[in-house]
Amino acid sequence: MTTEKHESELSAPETAVKAGERIDDLERNGYRIIQNPERFCFGMDAVLLSGFTQVRRGERMIDLGTGTGIIPILLEAKTEGEHFTGLEIQPEMADMAARSVALNGLQDRIDIIQGDLREASRLFGLASFDVVTSNPPYMDGGAGIRNPDEPRAIARHEILCTFGDVAREASRLLRPGGRFSLVHRPRRLPELFAAMQACGLEPKRMKMVHPFAGREANMVLIEAVRGGRPLMKVEAPVIVFKAPGVYSDEIREVYGF
Repeated sequence: MTTEKHESELSAPETAVKAGERIDDLERNGYRIIQNPERFCFGMDAVLLSGFTQVRRGERMIDLGTGTGIIPILLEAKTEGEHFTGLEIQPEMADMAARSVALNGLQDRIDIIQGDLREASRLFGLASFDVVTSNPPYMDGGAGIRNPDEPRAIARHEILCTFGDVAREASRLLRPGGRFSLVHRPRRLPELFAAMQACGLEPKRMKMVHPFAGREANMVLIEAVRGGRPLMKVEAPVIVFKAPGVYSDEIREVYGF
């Protein structure tokens, strides 16, 4: 994925780009995304989640805490889903995501809604989606050093929501048999499984992500099914780099880097 620097004068609809923002090339269907590197940019975790998530023909999906809108945009490019929605609590981020949707001419395929994911089932209704995704904050509210920049802090720490909130609303939003896909940290796996199962979400697929072969996993991808039966498939792991600074063949071919 490459970065396209914006000029002082841009042709429509790029005139929506604001001071401090840039346009990045997603190298998928010619799509691009607006980001502000001083606030928050999407990372490898979001791209991995978009490759792991399955959205089938005719299905509707929603991304909880969508940030820049990267996951709905990539899933629209990669899958045959019918409609895609991103829910984001921060007005500035929601506005940026909506402008990225407009930049790509996807307003009829993707909705960006500004709102609190803790109220998602009230906003959209029960059992209204086939697929829910989330790249939630990895650190609980009291863990680690909190970033002084509020958008980055909200993205990384459970300040405005907990994982329990995410799991609860994902379960409420999903139709029976619907799927919840997320990316998180392996060290919190027991807590993640307990929270999902308490909400009727049964983990069914899991894939570990390792920075290098032989290194400890630093991310985990999970798919849970609403009302699913026990038994989970552990898929082959993802290895991000085959050498320092060199992406693995899988990352380059499957995920577009």
